Amino acid sequence: MLQCPTIQRARRDPRRIEFFQGTLDSTSEITEARIFDTTLRDGEQSPRTSFSYDDKREIAAVLDDMGTHVIEAGFPVNSDAEFEAVRDIAESAQNSEVCGLARVVDEDVEAALDSGVDLVHVFVSTSDVQLQDSMHATREEAKQAAVESVERVTEAGVECMFSPMDATRTDEDFLIEVVQAADAAGADWVNIPDTCGVATPRRFYDMVEKVVDAIDARVDVHTHDDFGLAAANALSGFEAGASQSQVSVNGIGERAGNAAYEEVVMALESLYDVETHIDTTRITELSRLVEDRSSIPVPANKPVVGENAFSHESGIHAAGVIENSDTFEPGVMTPEMVGAERELVLGKHTGQHSVRERLVDAGYDPTEEEVREVTRRVKDYGAEKKRVTMDVLEKFAREVGVTEEEVRV
Repeated sequence: MLQCPTIQRARRDPRRIEFFQGTLDSTSEITEARIFDTTLRDGEQSPRTSFSYDDKREIAAVLDDMGTHVIEAGFPVNSDAEFEAVRDIAESAQNSEVCGLARVVDEDVEAALDSGVDLVHVFVSTSDVQLQDSMHATREEAKQAAVESVERVTEAGVECMFSPMDATRTDEDFLIEVVQAADAAGADWVNIPDTCGVATPRRFYDMVEKVVDAIDARVDVHTHDDFGLAAANALSGFEAGASQSQVSVNGIGERAGNAAYEEVVMALESLYDVETHIDTTRITELSRLVEDRSSIPVPANKPVVGENAFSHESGIHAAGVIENSDTFEPGVMTPEMVGAERELVLGKHTGQHSVRERLVDAGYDPTEEEVREVTRRVKDYGAEKKRVTMDVLEKFAREVGVTEEEVRV
């Protein structure tokens, strides 16, 4: 028979759940972590998604209240309605910097400046495939346009971010050349975007590290989820020296979406022990708001905010969680930390511990035999792909003859 070793818990800040022996306990990789939310810009570019003026204001207000560092409110030149939304968000934000996006063309840059944002984010394609078949420009033309746009923003006394779009498919020598040119022109931030989601954590780390070493501007990263690596790549960017990551709530965005706000923030807080100063207890509320306004459903198994994130049905897992939730949950992230609730789900895989817990919570006082019989009925009902609600459970309790707690003598 295997002998279970005694687990020694390390001492940690009492505000946090403890790491356990054998888990990742090095928290020195990241020293600064800012969050740049692009839900209202890249998130809105999700196919079949559109935010109204009121939607944008409502989502921005929650992001601002939570302490999100930067809110990219939109693309001011896009329309009068977009301009007004960006302008009004910039005027009303109390805690967050507000950013407006602009291509490296005069009209875009002027619209962004006129909107009154704190930060203008200018971008130009730098990969050969996009330069040739999308922009129809040369490398030199793209670099020159980038420099001129950065200079215009900085001359206006506004903070500037420059993005070499499709950086991860850009010739590396040219990438360094263009970001150094933007840096010399006065860019405060250089963003490294994995526009088509082709980066891997190790390769992205190497690229970001080279950019960090090559410029004086602070580095920001923007990662897409085409291969399910967006959050991992964003964290890798932080490890390589980036100060900020662009994210979107529920990961919405172009194609497969962006690094998810909730995943990156909670990984920083819980796995890296980095204080983002974001009010994480409103993450679930924010997720539900964006889900409703975007009409993009959140999958049940979505990390952090999915319906199943803190739910347990399996008998072994549920029994452990009832005894100590750290047994089958991360421990360093609890439902309370994100404004969610733990749920013991009844179904085909349910064990007697869960059934007893739910019956007692409902005011019943079952015997062991009654628990076994109710559990059998729950399993049979769940095996037919039917949902076992509390009404169903109480119906089984009455059929078995379970008495309520105050009645039993």
